[in-house]
Amino acid sequence: MLPGAGSDEEVFHIAGDTGSIWSNHFQRQVVEAMAKQYQTGLKGGVPQFLYHLGDIVYNFGEADQYARQFFEPFSHYPGPVLAIAGNHDSDVNPDAKISYHSLDAFTAVFCDTVSRPVIFSGGAERKSMTQPNVYWTLQTPLANIIGLYSNIPKYGVITAEQRNWFAEELKAAGNERPNKALIVCLHHAPYSADTNHGSSLAMIEFLEGVFAETGVRPDIVFSGHVHNYQRFSKRYTGGGIMPYIVAGAGGYDVLHTVAFTTDKLYTNDHPYFKDVTLEQYCDTAHGFLKIGIKRTGTGLTLTGEYYTMQHETETATMHDAVLTDRFEIDV
Repeated sequence: MLPGAGSDEEVFHIAGDTGSIWSNHFQRQVVEAMAKQYQTGLKGGVPQFLYHLGDIVYNFGEADQYARQFFEPFSHYPGPVLAIAGNHDSDVNPDAKISYHSLDAFTAVFCDTVSRPVIFSGGAERKSMTQPNVYWTLQTPLANIIGLYSNIPKYGVITAEQRNWFAEELKAAGNERPNKALIVCLHHAPYSADTNHGSSLAMIEFLEGVFAETGVRPDIVFSGHVHNYQRFSKRYTGGGIMPYIVAGAGGYDVLHTVAFTTDKLYTNDHPYFKDVTLEQYCDTAHGFLKIGIKRTGTGLTLTGEYYTMQHETETATMHDAVLTDRFEIDV
């Protein structure tokens, strides 16, 4: 359970792929814009935490990258940072001077047994988090947020052990409806119209298989991996529309473009893409999501606002983020 969350309204940030190899200029813009939303009196409520969709450091999940790519730029973020691991957080540098295992640094920062200073943080004030595992469920008064670990391969892979765990977590969260929203987060994007990664058929198969097995579908799915913003809606047979959101433009230097429908190198002609619609996207600016969950007289309403940076050059100064997309669903 997250301490300090309200009983009738919750607000939090979501962003992915904030790490960077060459420069953390764009990451700094995103973090500063999110931090500004902690100021009291802003419309939509004050955020309570950031949920990170993975790829906190590049190119490998080495401890010596966390000070520059995470602790220093996030020193200006007032709230807790919770996370699932991305493929780069999990990868191991074969040329590392000091050998290490996959996720060693990630678990030291986010899955510690107690909250304490991190020895490779560069002296940062931010302490380690005490998440129970690399895949885990965050319980808040208004939501169950199930975070998956989709491993290192480009299109992701989920172990049988985690699949069984996910099925049980889905059923448990389903039993708490309608008092709580059910949110699923994973790093690899099930649906994406970009020209670098594209959709992960493996993640679509995994999710839909567990949804069918348990009879439980979440209210919304968030993912990163792809360095842009995309909002899809999927219409299910028998009724119901579920949003799938890609939010992986949190700071990595290079953004990924969305393919044109006239581009013959890419196609949406696949049975998995039936009844899936790309509703909105932004592939020209870095950004982040602000999510609000509010209890109303008839249930819960989840609102998403996607903010982008006005300036995308190394010499630009920080300006207010621009509201680029907004969506609302009843859960």
